[in-house]
Amino acid sequence: MKTTKLIEVEGAGLYVTFEPGRDAERVPILFLHANVADQRMWDGLWECLAMGHSLVSYDRRGFGQSRTVKPSPYSNLSDLWAVMNCLELERAVLVGCSMGGRLAIDAALARPDRVAGLVLVSPGVSGAPAPEHDAPVKALVDAISLASARGDIDAKNELQARLWLDGPLSPPCRVKGEERRLFLEMNGTALRAVSPGVASEALSAWDRLEEIQVKTLVMWGDLDLPHLQRRSQLVAQRMSAKSVVLSGTAHLPSLECPHQFHEALAPFLAVGQWSSDRAE
Repeated sequence: MKTTKLIEVEGAGLYVTFEPGRDAERVPILFLHANVADQRMWDGLWECLAMGHSLVSYDRRGFGQSRTVKPSPYSNLSDLWAVMNCLELERAVLVGCSMGGRLAIDAALARPDRVAGLVLVSPGVSGAPAPEHDAPVKALVDAISLASARGDIDAKNELQARLWLDGPLSPPCRVKGEERRLFLEMNGTALRAVSPGVASEALSAWDRLEEIQVKTLVMWGDLDLPHLQRRSQLVAQRMSAKSVVLSGTAHLPSLECPHQFHEALAPFLAVGQWSSDRAE
């Protein structure tokens, strides 16, 4: 049965969702959301995966239903370990999108003993070179910056939906219905949230990707930002990881097409002996 709880960390309360799996031998799966969403971006996968694996997701500080008690310096890595410790998870497969992927990579480098495997969806990478955008993408990024400077949160939210949900080279409002409504709600909540403080992460992973030895799957949508598609392909090559391109999706494929996402994820989870003790 799916349960929720608020885990107290210094200066904040992290809103966590947990569902024990029916097979105790399977390693837990822990989802890490993107910076323009919250843990609800993974909801479509729970029904597909909960038959076996224990599942965990949580809202990072400043997102979703997590609460800022007192803005203060913090570490996303420390918060991740706090969630795992509270749920008594020694290890987990980390499934992270965008900034969540960056956090998953940093975790695998900082504590490889606690990371059984990685699923990276258009991942950010700490220390990666700054992107150079082509003209159409740059125009949209600049429009978002102008809306932010004006303090127009609604306009910024809509523009970010075009960039991240539709894909910058796709027609506006390509993604409609419940998926768009949920994106605007999740991102709007984050845009209006009280700042939780400054996240300080000393780790730079870009030059250390080859050190990661756990099983890794890298996925990206073919409608995502072009530089993120190129980066994802390079990350997969450097990590000797399996890669999957999800056709007709942009930056948030688990929100946009959860069944297609699950079809790509399921074979990876089925490979080898995934257990709570060891992943071969």
